[in-house]
Amino acid sequence: MDDREIVELYWRRDEAAIAQTQCRYGSFCLAVAMSLLSNGEDAKECVNETLYQAWNLIPPQRPEKLRPWLGRIVRNISVSLWRRNHRQKRYNGVEQALSELEDAVPSLMLVEREVESAELGEAISQWLRSLPNDDRVLFVRRYWYAVPLNELAEECGIAPKKLAQRMYRLRLSLKKFLEKEGIFNAED
Repeated sequence: MDDREIVELYWRRDEAAIAQTQCRYGSFCLAVAMSLLSNGEDAKECVNETLYQAWNLIPPQRPEKLRPWLGRIVRNISVSLWRRNHRQKRYNGVEQALSELEDAVPSLMLVEREVESAELGEAISQWLRSLPNDDRVLFVRRYWYAVPLNELAEECGIAPKKLAQRMYRLRLSLKKFLEKEGIFNAED
């Protein structure tokens, strides 16, 4: 069953939509949640919450491509759970990936003073579109889906140190782009 047919099931309020979504995208959603949380039970809970959100959001939304739409939902739910658990000192999952981005992306306090967060998102999207496909995929997988560096290096067939250098250059490139756009000042 393709995405259009699954979305149509949601619009008809047919419960088979949930089963079809789980069958087609359940393992993808679980992988996203696991990469952020590193806890199977919490990851499964996030996938279930994602399916619940899909049921509540379709209709009125009608996503054309379910995979990225579900990926965004499960990621947001997982990050929220990670933050809640992190405050309780229970997880260390994405802390390293987020800390790597601290020097390249301004803090939320600075962003709120200087630009709307939507402008920051658009600027990052513009920067991502300017990258070669390989770099764009690596950056998104590392910093959006929080795929561990060692796992990415193994998939790419390169040494983790070499990939770490490549990711560092990408972060520097992002920082320079944001500075050029006036979104982030080096002095901040």
